[in-house]
Amino acid sequence: MVDKATSQTSVPKRRWLVIGAGVMGLQVADKLLEQGQDVTIAEAAPSFGGLTSAWQLGDVTWDRFYHVTLLSDSVLREKLRELNLEQEIRWVETRTGFYADGRLLSMSNTLEFLKFPPLNLIQRVRLGGTIFLASKIRDFRSMERQSVETWLRRWSGKGAFEKVWLPLLKAKLGDAYKKTSAAFIWAHTQRMYKARRSGAKKEMFGYVPGGYARVIDTWTHDLESRGTRLLASHAVRSVKQTEGSTKQLQVEYQNGTTETYDAVVSTIASPLIAKQCDELSETEKRQHESITYLGVICASLLLKKPISQYYVTNITDTWVPLTGIIEMSTIVDPDKELGGNHLVYLPKYMTDDHPDLNEPDEQYQERCLQTLEKMYDHFSRDNVLDCKVARAKYVAALSTIDYSTTLPPVVSSVPGFYALNSAHILEGNLNVNETLQLGQTKFRDEVWPDFVKRQQAAAAR
Repeated sequence: MVDKATSQTSVPKRRWLVIGAGVMGLQVADKLLEQGQDVTIAEAAPSFGGLTSAWQLGDVTWDRFYHVTLLSDSVLREKLRELNLEQEIRWVETRTGFYADGRLLSMSNTLEFLKFPPLNLIQRVRLGGTIFLASKIRDFRSMERQSVETWLRRWSGKGAFEKVWLPLLKAKLGDAYKKTSAAFIWAHTQRMYKARRSGAKKEMFGYVPGGYARVIDTWTHDLESRGTRLLASHAVRSVKQTEGSTKQLQVEYQNGTTETYDAVVSTIASPLIAKQCDELSETEKRQHESITYLGVICASLLLKKPISQYYVTNITDTWVPLTGIIEMSTIVDPDKELGGNHLVYLPKYMTDDHPDLNEPDEQYQERCLQTLEKMYDHFSRDNVLDCKVARAKYVAALSTIDYSTTLPPVVSSVPGFYALNSAHILEGNLNVNETLQLGQTKFRDEVWPDFVKRQQAAAAR
């Protein structure tokens, strides 16, 4: 579907390179094709999809990291509709668990929330009031000017903060919670409430049969059929301007080959962009390098039997070395997608410089198994069919104080070089829908207008 807002001004076909074949890169490539451009996508990994890429676990092929589609994910659902996949989404109502004080508790509805044992009545009321207040705030900038701890302590009080919020923040952010803004909790609350504002009485989670392996495969085949050149295992070493009056961009790949393009959009993590394009201004490099990312190490377990009935189990007991427990087979049909088995993700998020991101697979696997044995009396290692560990250093940019005021520009100081990645998400948390929406709006409002302006200026000379 052509975006009418970007189809008004046509320019001659030019050669574009999109660096990174995650969903942001694929979205940008899509928009460039709609403008009649010549598009190449270069991906460092041997497969496409980035954080949505898949792998094989036992006899099952599924996502390396956990992803779901929400009813309110309008941009993602529109993309799936274009790929003739949206009508196949299977929707499921899920339940939420909490592991607190050594017990597994349900917190899936209002009544269970009001009975939540770790908190007294006043603390539960203040906790609920805090979530409701965050759902009503529209100005995210007011939230990013204060720390998440200050804001939550103010509205939830000491008891609810220390018994619920603080353990959850430490599980998700580690000590980095101390420099995280209140926009972090605001974004998560906004996503939770978005479907209710659009008229749905409850949020449903969904997935495309075949998972993101099928989505990415369908999408890349569509791009290729429309003329896109796809380069896997093509890491970009450097981008620099060519010499002469007609400036183009020379791209050197890690394999030693070089190619020339009229424009380049880099969608990879900001610290890597700073190293990739040495001609960026010192201010831009500093802005890219100063962004703190959350990384993740995540074990995927294929099991004979389920662990619990909860899609997500939040953890407030500080001895548990996990951010949470994600039981994907509460959403994904075990018989149709997982060979009758069950899939559980065990993630631990930490800042991109944390040494535990490099923990050996075997060590992390053992830690996960020991944790499950302590948490669940019924869990046995005999239940495990396969276990693999995925890790990513750059997952989501950390929303620090006044984060939006320190972001590097999308339109860089190097003519024709654009830096567009998920770090530019300001009014949401990182998920596929937000990433696609950002790629759509930033391309329409910044990348394409700048390119058209430069082409018109060149034609006038």
